Amino acid sequence: MTEPKVLREGKFNPKVKAYWLLSPTIALALSIILIPIIPIYLLIASMVVGRLFAATKCTLTERSLIIKKGVLNRVESTIPLEKITDLQLYQGPVMRFLGLKGFRVETAGQSAGAGSYLVNIVGLVDTEGFRSDVMEQAQRVQGRQSPGTETAETLLSTLLEIRDSVQRIERHLADRRE
Repeated sequence: MTEPKVLREGKFNPKVKAYWLLSPTIALALSIILIPIIPIYLLIASMVVGRLFAATKCTLTERSLIIKKGVLNRVESTIPLEKITDLQLYQGPVMRFLGLKGFRVETAGQSAGAGSYLVNIVGLVDTEGFRSDVMEQAQRVQGRQSPGTETAETLLSTLLEIRDSVQRIERHLADRRE
């Protein structure tokens, strides 16, 4: 099997490492009880966040969106473009402060409940452009495969061919009866 053609490789903003450190730290601080855990968390997380950054990949191919994440538990998600229904952009307060954006991939027939998403990506450089490229390619793929995307002329032409074939069959059957 041939390797799929890569259309775009997502680049991640290095500020995403600060986001991965800062977001849980804020959550721990807000709980007040867990404030003593913050130095331990920061020590452990600072050792892991660089490896996590290096392991995170987002690739758009002709037929799919491939997302790789994780250090200990590595996860590779290959999402067929014909299944993508939306790429939801979002930006929380910490992300806004750091100048980051994220997107969530929603697919047709995903097993998660309403309001959930299949994959979550934070920190891509040019998130809007990447999202736009994925949605355009998904529309191209879906346009080739989906019934109902034919033009009126194509449908009319097909119907005329079917009519002509039926008429030829009827003439042939009539000739055989005689």
